[in-house]
Amino acid sequence: MALIAELKRRNVIRMAGLYLVGAWLIVQVAGTLLPVFETPSWVLKALVGFLAVGLAPALIFAWVFELTPQGIKRDAEVKPEESIAPQTARRLDRTIIVVLICALVYFGIDKFVLGPRDAARSAAASPAAPGTAPAPASVAMRKSIAVLPFTDLSPGHDQEYFSDGMAEELLNALAKIKDLKVAGRTSSFHFKGKNDDLREIGHALGVANILEGSVRKQGDKVRITAQLIQTEDGFHLWSETYDGDLSDVFNLQERIARAISEQLKVIIGGDPAQRLVPVATSNPQAYALFLQASDIFNRRDFDHYVDAIGLLEQALKLDPNYARAQARIAILHASAIAPGLVPAEAERHARLAIAADASLAEPHLALGAAARHAGGFLNARDEFERAQQLEPDDAAVGFFYAQDLLIGGYTHKGTERLDRVLAIDPMQPNAIFRRGIQYSYDGDQDAAERAIKRSIDLGLSFGEGGLITVATARGDFAKARELSLHRTRPSGAGCGDIWDSDRQILSDGVYGGDAAARTKALAVIEQCLATRPATIPAWVPVDLMRLDEPAKALAATLAGSSDSLASIFNTLWSAHGRSARRLPEFGEFVRKIGLADLWEKYGPPDRCQRLAPRDYACE
Repeated sequence: MALIAELKRRNVIRMAGLYLVGAWLIVQVAGTLLPVFETPSWVLKALVGFLAVGLAPALIFAWVFELTPQGIKRDAEVKPEESIAPQTARRLDRTIIVVLICALVYFGIDKFVLGPRDAARSAAASPAAPGTAPAPASVAMRKSIAVLPFTDLSPGHDQEYFSDGMAEELLNALAKIKDLKVAGRTSSFHFKGKNDDLREIGHALGVANILEGSVRKQGDKVRITAQLIQTEDGFHLWSETYDGDLSDVFNLQERIARAISEQLKVIIGGDPAQRLVPVATSNPQAYALFLQASDIFNRRDFDHYVDAIGLLEQALKLDPNYARAQARIAILHASAIAPGLVPAEAERHARLAIAADASLAEPHLALGAAARHAGGFLNARDEFERAQQLEPDDAAVGFFYAQDLLIGGYTHKGTERLDRVLAIDPMQPNAIFRRGIQYSYDGDQDAAERAIKRSIDLGLSFGEGGLITVATARGDFAKARELSLHRTRPSGAGCGDIWDSDRQILSDGVYGGDAAARTKALAVIEQCLATRPATIPAWVPVDLMRLDEPAKALAATLAGSSDSLASIFNTLWSAHGRSARRLPEFGEFVRKIGLADLWEKYGPPDRCQRLAPRDYACE
């Protein structure tokens, strides 16, 4: 206690506070200004080192000398009455405390709010030429990595699915490591087959390190070569070659993941003895079949989803306890967008997957998608919440969750979740598209157009629909009609022949048409509904809302399952759905469709208020 009292008397503690505050301010200013003048990165590092070394001399100086009204004197020469006045000291202490609090608040907001939001906004809205990516807003963290697709060096060059699978498995393993930021799969695999400079890739993905490599598979033998590269200067931090056979492939992946974590000095969360790459199956052939099916799924090759399911069923015959194969079948069936896909099968396979491995998030995504397809909005949200708990940093899980929030009317939370997804996976086209739609609904048509065009450049097939939304919001109905005529027909829904033959009538009526044109368009929609299609095409209720026929739009939504609930409910919560939300029968609609049950548990959405149990009024 005597030492502490003496430190206080000699102003050593006060000097430490002043020094730390001053050093922090200097670093913040330098971090902002030095890049403007293209100063080498070592300058900032040297400044931080200099300030760190300077703390000890500053404290020694405070011990030996003291500030008095007459200036600085040696402590031994200062009489008590010559020290700075107590009230002056107290004011100085309060100033230090206030500045420290402000610094902490700024750091928290910058790290957890502004950084992710600005990175996502840049990812979603920055203009980009086809095949390029915008730079994220924040500087890449040192403990961050992107895993690029591995090159297939097999003799027949016919093992690309296997090479991609190795890279994806390593990406998933690294994502489990505490304190390591891992770029999402979609963004990393965007650079497949391209010869981009690694520094540009690192800058585009916001990572400081890149893992690349190759796989040579011949018979049962496999050789994996991996190298870790620093994106700032292209320096090779580590390189290694691993030889084994297919029965040993998970151990090879485990060794690579552990070696990378050691190189980056990151902390492996949970039990250090727990594997990063679990042994998913003991059957090499079942694993190869899983990778082939996953290749179809990852390419969103919808026409071959049934083929992927067939491959996975073969894998399960070889290993009935293969949980990941069960989960992948479940998510394929949950898509329910092509003949042969059955949502009910999604639930069966998902339950089997969870029983075999409760740590998997994918079966919960399948359960959520299947439940929502059947109108079980509450069950769907519960499943998506569970998936989010299991894989909080997975971009695919985050997108499912964000879309579910938006469908349920939780617009602000859904948009925030999209921003988090794009901070992890800035080139995920679906997330970019949905973010663009939200920009449009919020009135920022320029940002919306940039984001939607970027999603199209990244291969999103239905992106033109977003451009129609932007053109309509701008009042450019001629452009909206032109885009609508060239829009790709949605698959998996009814009334395809009507879409093909009467698209001109629909476009003329829906987008700025006069009364006669609107009447003709309405007749086409009623013709579609009269056929009682098993799956209601989403364009039917969406166009009815745009035609200001809200009651018919709600009735069409209740008439059967849809090929895109996201399109319908995103429109419902936009300005186009205001008339529908204000209908007296809207309360009964939300009860019938299942939204009221969701809101009872999770609270009313942004534009609604609870009047009584399961009774809501919306604006």
